[in-house]
Amino acid sequence: MATPRPKQPSTTRTLAQRQQAVKPDLDQASHETQKYGEIVKLPNGLSEKVCKDSVALLNQCLADTITLRDMYKKHHWQVVGPTFNQLHLMYDQHYEGQVLLVDILAERIQLLGGIALAMAADIAETTKIERPPRGREPAAVQLKRLAEAHEQIIVGAREAAEKVDKSGDAGSNDVFVSNVLRTNELQVWFLTEHLVAASPVTA
Repeated sequence: MATPRPKQPSTTRTLAQRQQAVKPDLDQASHETQKYGEIVKLPNGLSEKVCKDSVALLNQCLADTITLRDMYKKHHWQVVGPTFNQLHLMYDQHYEGQVLLVDILAERIQLLGGIALAMAADIAETTKIERPPRGREPAAVQLKRLAEAHEQIIVGAREAAEKVDKSGDAGSNDVFVSNVLRTNELQVWFLTEHLVAASPVTA
């Protein structure tokens, strides 16, 4: 006696059923899975309070770094004058350095269980760096603005590094010192060398 063949599932579906299977579901209910300021405790050997305090310091630095990053792009587009080529290239190189810092800071925030700031409106509300005018400014004024913004970040990073070091968050201390401080100190040096008395860059 022949063994009966197992019943195959029906593959006949209507056109509407087939289309429904591949149609994106865009009726998603809006909700937050984690509120800004909350910490998801991860097994990283740090207390929730330490993580929360570090995240707050990192987010302030992130907001200021994003602002400085965007100031570099603004000045890259708008620079004019006899040193146009040098400044145009330098601004873009410094922009790329700040882009890297943004990622490092945001990733550190996330791996501490926090939420990294991201949207322009949130950055504008949080940054301590003064907003430049929309219009074009002389190259010397651009350099001065950038140098002052760097100094704000440098001072903040030193203070933050000391705080996170005391709390035992060595990883965040390393980000503030090895990444934020060293990058900003180097870039501000390059900027200010264009403002010495022998420089053709004046307002």
